Amino acid sequence: MLHWFRDRRRAQLLSERFPAEWEAVLQELSFYHLLTPPEQEHLQRDVRVFVAEKNWEGVRIELTDAMRVRVAAHACYLILKLDLACYDRTMSILIYPDAYAVPQEFALQGGGMIVGRSQRLGENWYRGPIILSWPDVLAAGSETARTRNLVYHEFAHELDTLNGRAVDGTPLLDSPELARRWEPVMARAYDQLCFDCRYGRPTLLDCYGSQDRGEFFAVATEVFFQQPVRMQRREADLYEVMAAYFRQDPAARVLQRAATATDAQSQD
Repeated sequence: MLHWFRDRRRAQLLSERFPAEWEAVLQELSFYHLLTPPEQEHLQRDVRVFVAEKNWEGVRIELTDAMRVRVAAHACYLILKLDLACYDRTMSILIYPDAYAVPQEFALQGGGMIVGRSQRLGENWYRGPIILSWPDVLAAGSETARTRNLVYHEFAHELDTLNGRAVDGTPLLDSPELARRWEPVMARAYDQLCFDCRYGRPTLLDCYGSQDRGEFFAVATEVFFQQPVRMQRREADLYEVMAAYFRQDPAARVLQRAATATDAQSQD
């Protein structure tokens, strides 16, 4: 019965024209122009539902529809080829005006603890809210954004929990073949990142991903969508399993757009 009411509400919502001001927000996002017209329409539908069904809260900041749409667009781009049901357990999204401090205990060598405060840009609580810093959300969709994307990072953690466990770097894998390939590829890439970061070697993935396997998956998700061509060239096996999981090939989109732009210039 609950699904019947939900589906009826969604059908009514999607029967309305996508707002022009929301479309303007999507046009500001670099990845939106990589999508085909049918993919753009799909994203619009998911954004419409996502904005309507989530509980949005601004903490010391007044939220606008444009802010909600920007967050929703990034979140829904991750699951463009999956299913909006991936976010059914995402009930609330909290947005802060800047980085925020949270209480944290720090262990001392030889025993003892210090209670202090840690600066955060965002958080994902297991079966709880997703918390985002607005300036970092705003920066995420720009043309100048490189490997960092706070929204991708936090929603990757949400996808990570769909296997029924806490964040461990392995989302719900829908095929035995992908499950077989996933662990050795991710383990090798994670170990290599840890080694490179320990010895100060240059890395494509941010060293934040060397904290644990959960953070590694989130950081890899950022790079997969932000710098797909570089990942495909430098971390081919990692790119392959990520593409199989998300069912997307963002590197192909980027290369196709570049080729189209080159053709257009040659015709001029």
